[in-house]
Amino acid sequence: MSEWITVCKLDDIHAQTGVCALVNDEPVAIFRPYDDDRLYAISNIDPFFHASVLSRGIIAEHQNELWVASPLKKQRFRLKDGYCLEDSNYSIKSYPVRAENGAVQIQIN
Repeated sequence: MSEWITVCKLDDIHAQTGVCALVNDEPVAIFRPYDDDRLYAISNIDPFFHASVLSRGIIAEHQNELWVASPLKKQRFRLKDGYCLEDSNYSIKSYPVRAENGAVQIQIN
């Protein structure tokens, strides 16, 4: 059974940035690319280095998709699904995320 867990206020995430939240013992990177309610959530773990750093990456557009570049070696992960552009074997988990009454919520199973 899935449920939505509130992790922070929407105002805690500035446009063009990400934050990290610990959700059920998993580090999740939550991104707000624009100054509106659109949010994306992927694992915060860079699978190339096993480091919890993706929330500090740079959000960029490539091939009409939004990506985050790891702050370590700049591998890119698509925000909508965690797909790794450089090597699909290193794709990461994505999470359903929403803004509800000013709160950011992640759906867990």
